Amino acid sequence: MTVWRDEELADIGATDELRIAPRRRDGTLQRPRIIWVVRRGEDVYVRCVHGPDGTWFRGVQVTHAGHVSAGGVDADVVLEDADHALDDEIDEAYRRKYGRSSTAVDRITSPEARSTTLRFVPSEEGR
Repeated sequence: MTVWRDEELADIGATDELRIAPRRRDGTLQRPRIIWVVRRGEDVYVRCVHGPDGTWFRGVQVTHAGHVSAGGVDADVVLEDADHALDDEIDEAYRRKYGRSSTAVDRITSPEARSTTLRFVPSEEGR
């Protein structure tokens, strides 16, 4: 696996919305969905506001791969379950980026959404 370049991390961290298209078993991409993204150091995290039943989240569970675009970044990615010991820090990153209090922030930091926290890294094939 490769790592994000500094400029990619900056672009992802600065964008409000990311488009994610889960990869199907046959290698084709599903329709992209808009989601929120946060950066923590050299890592990038996403959650499904609808919890484990969200369409895009169920889609990435099939292959743990997809394609993302955000800011100037357009990359194939591998999605990994996040270390849930970081959930409080990731909650705080969402609050800093998207606001301290709103219905949407409350939903993305809910127990259901926290259970879907994924870290994604660029795929070697996508580079």
